[in-house]
Amino acid sequence: MDSAIQIGSSAHHTSASAPAPAPVPGHACSGTLGRHLARRLVEIGVRDVFSVPGDFNLTLLDHLIAEPELNLIGCCNELNAGYAADGYARAKGIGACVVTFTVGGLSVLNAIAGACSENLPVICIVGGPNSNDYGTNRILHHTIGLPDFSQELRCFQTVTCIQAVVNNLDDAHEQIDTAISTALKESKPAYISISCNLPGIPHPTFARDPVPFFLAPKISNHLGLEAAVEATAEFLNKAVKPVIVGGPNLRVAKAQKAFVEFADASGYPIAIMPSGKGLVPEHHPHFIGTYWGAVSTGFCGEIVESADAYVFVGPIFNDYSSVGYSLLIKKEKAVIVQPNRVTIGNGPSLGWVFMTDFLSALAKKLKKNSTALENYRRIFVPPGIPLKRVQDEPLRVNVLFKHIQVRLKRLM
Repeated sequence: MDSAIQIGSSAHHTSASAPAPAPVPGHACSGTLGRHLARRLVEIGVRDVFSVPGDFNLTLLDHLIAEPELNLIGCCNELNAGYAADGYARAKGIGACVVTFTVGGLSVLNAIAGACSENLPVICIVGGPNSNDYGTNRILHHTIGLPDFSQELRCFQTVTCIQAVVNNLDDAHEQIDTAISTALKESKPAYISISCNLPGIPHPTFARDPVPFFLAPKISNHLGLEAAVEATAEFLNKAVKPVIVGGPNLRVAKAQKAFVEFADASGYPIAIMPSGKGLVPEHHPHFIGTYWGAVSTGFCGEIVESADAYVFVGPIFNDYSSVGYSLLIKKEKAVIVQPNRVTIGNGPSLGWVFMTDFLSALAKKLKKNSTALENYRRIFVPPGIPLKRVQDEPLRVNVLFKHIQVRLKRLM
């Protein structure tokens, strides 16, 4: 255990209730819950933890601070901490925030709900009541004045994929690892409440150096993958002017690299849905803009909706992305690729086929087809350049026609 993590009276914060049990001398070399959680956050890729201190989470924060590979960032309020963790998860793949019981948990709730709607794995850690307070019918501060500690938990049940209330060291290891694993697998937030007196108590289930975190990789059903690739390749290779449209679930599937591989191999033009901005490189030579129905980037909507086949990769069709459900898209022309399912037109829909595997395999089966991209370049008109003129200069026919000729040359 790091020398900075000392077990003593300071590690046993208590609320106004019975004192926490003292450390067991025979377990002086054992690891602690606080140390274990800190290492798990590091192992899954978290380097910055956004927090608001409160007396229910102070001991836990001490253990996070003691982890040399974690940087604790204090925030002015819990909602800011939650939104910072949301942004961190977008950039790094997973985020984490630490707040205090109820008054902090209810404050961060809206940010966690947003992360849930955006499919972001954010680990929301709450310093909870002393383990001795459960079942005592006592009223605690920072609550709504009822001896029921479940209000915060019930609020988080609707906006997180898993909830872990850790008030017993015997199963704390399993609860923490299960919560983190579920958040990563489902790409949704997780709620972990940890009793304020537990982070510094040694326990044999926590090794000094935790067993490294391991998340079993998702492997596509081999036969399903082959069937999906063959059916999609046949569908697309018959098309005259197919296009690709990226969506927000590219992030969930972590398939950005496979998406570019697919786009490079196919030669199809690439558009992006508005909620998927930032997931597709807009400097890619095949990029044609944002597909958003009637309010699409200029000339992008025409190319997508006139295509005889479109591959939507990770779309979410809601009232926002579909401009009030007004997209001129036909199901029989669409291949819908979701993180774990592929649907080809009105034909087969194959599950347990993962997006990254599918796009990489499909890239090897397609005939290159740049017809739709060439059509886009043919109709595209670049943004106009304002004409320079002297104050009160009259418009002359020869000047007007000179600018018309310059514009025509750009289009040719």
